[in-house]
Amino acid sequence: MRSFASDNNSGIHPSVIKAIKDANTGHAIAYGDDPWTEKAISLIKETFGEKADPYFVFNGTGANTVALRACTHSFNSIIAAESAHIVVDECGAPVFQTGCQIATIPTGDGKLTPQLIIPKLTNFGEVHHSQPKVVYISQCSELGTVYTPDEVKALSQLLHKYDMYLHMDGARLANACASLNTSMKELTIDCGVDILSFGGTKNGMMTGEAVISFCPELSHNLQYYRKQSAQLCSKMRYLSCQYIPYLETGLWKENAIHANRMAQLLREGLKNTGIVKFTQPTDANIILVSMPRQIIDKLQQKYFFYIWNEQNNEARFVTSFDTTEKDICLFLKDFEEIVKEIMEK
Repeated sequence: MRSFASDNNSGIHPSVIKAIKDANTGHAIAYGDDPWTEKAISLIKETFGEKADPYFVFNGTGANTVALRACTHSFNSIIAAESAHIVVDECGAPVFQTGCQIATIPTGDGKLTPQLIIPKLTNFGEVHHSQPKVVYISQCSELGTVYTPDEVKALSQLLHKYDMYLHMDGARLANACASLNTSMKELTIDCGVDILSFGGTKNGMMTGEAVISFCPELSHNLQYYRKQSAQLCSKMRYLSCQYIPYLETGLWKENAIHANRMAQLLREGLKNTGIVKFTQPTDANIILVSMPRQIIDKLQQKYFFYIWNEQNNEARFVTSFDTTEKDICLFLKDFEEIVKEIMEK
């Protein structure tokens, strides 16, 4: 069964497999004192600038919790969209790890704005209230929308006035950059992002992410938070080596452009059926669409995908670096046959 549920379900790019195989040579000093990790750090600095200070971790939830711990004390609060990944998909890990309250904000498109955040910036210095300290955003959002550089800058400029931090979850940063035709630096540190969860698992890597600090004060304790959070890998080379082909050859962009293009192909095909309603723009590789429940039920007999909102029969389809045009054509063919079958009854 071909999956459109998540780009986590895709395979591993051959270049990444080769990098892991090449790293599997002899012995290397554990916990990151190896040449592959040194090379990966160098490439990350080339990509994001010399201020970038990366710490490799096992997974996205680990990256987010370690990053948020670096930004907060337990008496702080974290501001996020109501639909944010750390709110709906991480089993309370950020709250458990940081001890912080998450203040959520309803949004129509999954994105935060200064206007939405300002009402939450209250009670500073008031002992009875959690102190706002960090805003969490993701690229792209859980609804598939992408923040422009100007939108990210507006957030960081507001937060820095309040001595707060901006944390970007970059699980799909590559897809956002491909959509906007920007570099990763232009969409992060150049926009005032203070700390980044830098993912590649959804874009052709096998496992592992990186927390990248752009602020010396956040870097100060990151190594300890990573260890305490059980995110320090002893055989670090197998995590870090994946970033070498990912960044050195432009694989991140190649994969993301393809995944985004497949999403547009799927969206156009669904649009041509005339019986679906798109609930969000398709800025990157995520499509949110509402359709009759009968179609959803029959489609799920052939394809794995998630129902995003049961109340309005909203489904989510995600394309990957290894989604093919044939996959899209077969899906649309099955979709049309299901519609025809339902209409004839």
